[in-house]
Amino acid sequence: MKEMVNRLPDYDFMYLGDNARAPYGTRSFDIVYHYTLDAVKWFFKQGCHLVILACNTASAKALRTIQQNDLPGMAPDKRVLGVIRPTAEVIGNYSETCEVGILATKGTVASNSYPLEIQKFFSNIQIHQEACPMWVPIIENNEIENPGTQYFIKENMHSLFQKGENIDVVLLACTHYPLMRAQIEEYLPVQVKLLSQGEIVAQSLADYLIRHPEMETKCSKKGSLQFFTTDTARDFDEQGSAFFGGGIRSSHIDI
Repeated sequence: MKEMVNRLPDYDFMYLGDNARAPYGTRSFDIVYHYTLDAVKWFFKQGCHLVILACNTASAKALRTIQQNDLPGMAPDKRVLGVIRPTAEVIGNYSETCEVGILATKGTVASNSYPLEIQKFFSNIQIHQEACPMWVPIIENNEIENPGTQYFIKENMHSLFQKGENIDVVLLACTHYPLMRAQIEEYLPVQVKLLSQGEIVAQSLADYLIRHPEMETKCSKKGSLQFFTTDTARDFDEQGSAFFGGGIRSSHIDI
């Protein structure tokens, strides 16, 4: 959201955090699909024509079903996009060794979405995945600076590079992980690039709007930002500000 607003400041954005039912990373495919579809329907009721699943787990477990099974009958003139394909389209350009590491939730890793999508664009790239189940709870509970956090980061990074010694690009395939970027870099070889998805997805969205003027004209442009949460607004505002980089005010909604 932060990078999209920076890239497309004239557009109106609505953000919904399903904090009451998070995290999605450990939930089943069916549950993630139903939760994600609830959110998509809510956006459509607000008049949104274009919805982006900023969550990797939702993109991995729900996006294709919603696009293929739900949209044609529910809202054929609207679109739902994810964050995995835009990343898969470019990630190979960053690697010289043709080995890429993916740090993600259990759900994203289990879906195998990144290897499948990346192979469509870069058949020569080897993908090594590492599930990091403790990272989201650590970040959500504001324990990034806790000495115990270093143990989990060290273990996950060691495990990743055991799988691929020649990895030269590591992707933070979860919206939470960039908040621990400094801590992660401590266990990263100097020649390895660490990628976040924000700028990649924001650029992809800008390109999409150019390629699809029929959708671009439906997007309102007053530069407004609205934040909503399914949990307590006060807690969301405190945590959300750490991600967005400034004070935000949200409203509670039920879906």
